[in-house]
Amino acid sequence: MPMLTLLRHGESQWNLENRFTGWVDVDLSPKGEQEAHDAGEKLAEIPIDVLFTSVLKRAIRTADFVLSERGLTNIPVFRDEALNERHYGDLQGLDKSETAEKYGAEQVHTWRRSYDIPPPNGESLKDTQERVAPYYNAQIVPLLKQGKNVLVVAHGNSLRALVMFVEHLSPEEILKTEIATGVPICYELDEDLKVVSKKVLR
Repeated sequence: MPMLTLLRHGESQWNLENRFTGWVDVDLSPKGEQEAHDAGEKLAEIPIDVLFTSVLKRAIRTADFVLSERGLTNIPVFRDEALNERHYGDLQGLDKSETAEKYGAEQVHTWRRSYDIPPPNGESLKDTQERVAPYYNAQIVPLLKQGKNVLVVAHGNSLRALVMFVEHLSPEEILKTEIATGVPICYELDEDLKVVSKKVLR
């Protein structure tokens, strides 16, 4: 049975600074580098045949740490902006606390946690899923059906969109789902790509 493993990048510098990051190409913090290294150790027993990442360096560098830790030097690697973090529009780069003061905590909470209400000039989680799910179906599903074991290294919201799709969660259920930095989520799938088991490697 194929395995689908999802990994959110290690802590980024803007995660550390409590800023909205989105598509801004921010690097890992020192803690994030350690989280990425640790993720490689956690994945020591998990088979990986193919790697997918976003085009953002925090995901790419996290994946590089994992590949280095595993000694994987020649597996196929695919990068696509379809797996990028949710675009936070006008909020990108802003301090989250200052943004709450400017727009009101309730409004910012709605932008961050609603399923289909985007921030100004940005994407909602629904918008994010509308690019993640087709990419998954077109590029990743065929490999899983061939029995390949796939690792996807991406971002909190693009992975939440993927978890929602793979686990068939409702908008209400996915809003309660958090994905920690550097913590792999491993799905064992059957031949119809339905989830047989799920392990979170903390």
